Amino acid sequence: MYPTLPDILLTNGAKQQITADCMALVEQELDAKSGVSAAALKIAYKAVTAFAPGYYQSTVEKLVPRMLDRLQPFWADFQAEGGGRFGDYLVNRGGEVSEALLTVTDGMARGSNRGVVVKAYNAVREGAGKHIEAALPSLGGLVEKYAA
Repeated sequence: MYPTLPDILLTNGAKQQITADCMALVEQELDAKSGVSAAALKIAYKAVTAFAPGYYQSTVEKLVPRMLDRLQPFWADFQAEGGGRFGDYLVNRGGEVSEALLTVTDGMARGSNRGVVVKAYNAVREGAGKHIEAALPSLGGLVEKYAA
């Protein structure tokens, strides 16, 4: 067990493994979505992944440490409460967790000079919270996989 979530990244190769699992989680969540909002999300995803080879992966690699930092207070509280499943804990705090994670992506979008990516992000930002909340059970499982 690691003292903090960001400490997970100290293990050799952990960042690359977590990045790959995060990318797989995003693809799994996208595949499960349907409807108009899902179409916009899938178009934005395609724009970002097609923008430049390796861009999406390098972005996720940058997001991982920042997301772990934002999840750390929730993880500490979860552990203080005595455990259970972290995904369930996150679901019970869905709005708060999604907003914490969105501060990371919002910051990256503000600092980006890639207009296509920023445009794609802005197109889906309004509904992003509900998509994050839907993924929280899987995200919690992913965190537990590496934090244990």
